[in-house]
Amino acid sequence: MYRFTLSSDSTCDLYRDFTEQNDIRIAPLSFTIEENGKMTECLDNFTEYRQYTEFYDRLRAGAFSKTAMLNYEAHYNHFLAMAKEGAKDVVHFTISSGLARTHEVAKQAAEDLKKDYPDFKVYVVDPLSATVGQGMLVRLALECRNKGMTAQEAYDRCMYYRMHIQHYVVADDLGYLKRGGRITAAVAAIGGVLNIKPILSFDKAGKLDSIAKVRGVKKAISFIEEKLLKEGPDPDLNYVFIVHTGNEPAAEELKKFVVDRLGIEPFVQIMGPVIGSHVGPGAFALAYITKSERNEF
Repeated sequence: MYRFTLSSDSTCDLYRDFTEQNDIRIAPLSFTIEENGKMTECLDNFTEYRQYTEFYDRLRAGAFSKTAMLNYEAHYNHFLAMAKEGAKDVVHFTISSGLARTHEVAKQAAEDLKKDYPDFKVYVVDPLSATVGQGMLVRLALECRNKGMTAQEAYDRCMYYRMHIQHYVVADDLGYLKRGGRITAAVAAIGGVLNIKPILSFDKAGKLDSIAKVRGVKKAISFIEEKLLKEGPDPDLNYVFIVHTGNEPAAEELKKFVVDRLGIEPFVQIMGPVIGSHVGPGAFALAYITKSERNEF
């Protein structure tokens, strides 16, 4: 019997088979695809790899995707289902508070549920990241749960390590970042002409920020590799995660470097549609945990 229940919203980008095998409760966010003048409401609950690749193929073909925050009612019902099953302590992860208000909404829903279930407690973790950074912390909490640790112990451990996750995100089409307000229209236009690739990272407030600009994918990959060599993963947590939005060649090149130079087999996966809507197809990213805090080397 586990000492707490593990939960996250879908921006942790963990595959369905993994979450089901490890009893991780997922609250799916939603997104809307506009395609040929038609709007389609969708849930971030893909079950097969082809669904991910088809999503990015649709974006490449001209479809537009926008996302919506997981609302109060959805959070309340997500927690209520666990409370009805007899859960007492829950460690729940949301998308970064620097990207959305989901963390606040989750805390409010959990607090309100205590009126009917006074013994039910949710430890809401703001990962100050998303996608593989968030997923990395969920995996860390999973290890804590499986070792018999308490919810408080798992929460404290994740709150410490969240500031030690290094993220490097490379977008292919700057138009997606422009639409999301991450860069100006002028920067997007120049970048498109000059093949500029901004290197994005989560800052300490959990917001995406540009930390470098390079020309071309090769130089972007070299930038990430140099960071890995400057300070590699914390040996106590040899996690390296690579994620992409339909850019398998870049992901495989990074994977080969990590295996050859660091002797670590990284986790490689495709990004879910919620965060993928904001970075667009062709993007790739790498994240890992270091002794240093984020962006300090």
